[in-house]
Amino acid sequence: MIEITQDDFQIDKVVEDTKTPSMGCLVMFLGTVRDMTDGQAVREILFEADELEAVKQLKQIRDEVIDKFGVTDVSIVHRIGTLPVGENIVIIAVGAGHRPEAFDGCRYAIERLKEFVHIWKKEFTEKDEYWVGVK
Repeated sequence: MIEITQDDFQIDKVVEDTKTPSMGCLVMFLGTVRDMTDGQAVREILFEADELEAVKQLKQIRDEVIDKFGVTDVSIVHRIGTLPVGENIVIIAVGAGHRPEAFDGCRYAIERLKEFVHIWKKEFTEKDEYWVGVK
């Protein structure tokens, strides 16, 4: 399951869509909107994406994780739109025969997502608003 969506995702559905009989474990990363960043209270975050390109890049990450770590399957769902504090942003589920591959693959997937996927984040704090990573 690879998806960019405005809707919240169902964690149970992501788990079920990722599981296979050959898995011994499934490791997940769940990113949520936190209430503070750099000492400032966050009100909300806006996520925008080049959706077609982002899906293509997420599929590339899935393929990299499967090839590099020998995992069974990878699901990545990322939300776009304006999200208040506490909302789910992204879920990554990595299933494998054994724990080490699943944990390593999950960490690799979130780091690659942050590194190059065409999803942009604008934070709205009590005092300011700014695009993260834009100087």
